[in-house]
Amino acid sequence: MSRYILLVSVVPHDRAELISNAAVAAGSFGGTVAMGRGMTGSGVLAALGFGDTSQDIVYILTEESQKAAIAAAITAVCANERHKFGCMFSLPVDSMLKTGIVSGGDSDNMEGNKPRELITVILNRGYADDAMAAARKAGAGGGTVINARGTAREDDAKFFGMHIVPEKEMLLIVVEQEKKAAVLEAIRTLPCLAEPGSGIAFCSGVDEFTLLGKK
Repeated sequence: MSRYILLVSVVPHDRAELISNAAVAAGSFGGTVAMGRGMTGSGVLAALGFGDTSQDIVYILTEESQKAAIAAAITAVCANERHKFGCMFSLPVDSMLKTGIVSGGDSDNMEGNKPRELITVILNRGYADDAMAAARKAGAGGGTVINARGTAREDDAKFFGMHIVPEKEMLLIVVEQEKKAAVLEAIRTLPCLAEPGSGIAFCSGVDEFTLLGKK
């Protein structure tokens, strides 16, 4: 069975078409675009954060055999954009469901090929800035916030004894692997996450991380 890869590109708002067109020309069947908010970080690498501005997050699911060509096309089309125009990384996909069928599933810009982790934090709306501030103090660069909503039913909230707030924020942070534990601990000890059900966090290994734009 073919192995699938999720390519994620983060670029300024209204530039998602630049990414998706390049991907389609290289063999992709399309993608999904979400809108997020960039959060400025300090340091050389502000992973997923290139200013406190609106951003487009482009998700492209592709077979592993096509990944290199699609990633190269995206990198090339961004080559004339400003420095740190955006970033792109890939995540392994264990399985993919399509039309009822479940399938299993070195660039010059690779920033040294350092192992990285994607930390996803889901918390009640209004607290993403606090979480990002704590993460930055622990060594993270920047992040991207996506507005979301919870799906728990009222009965679920009563059963688990949690106070469910429908409006959520998803904070996405890419960090070097050795910083993951410190960043997670900094987020875990936030006062706004002291109550049960106020937020969760999980990590995913990042296969590759590439800065997009001029060198």
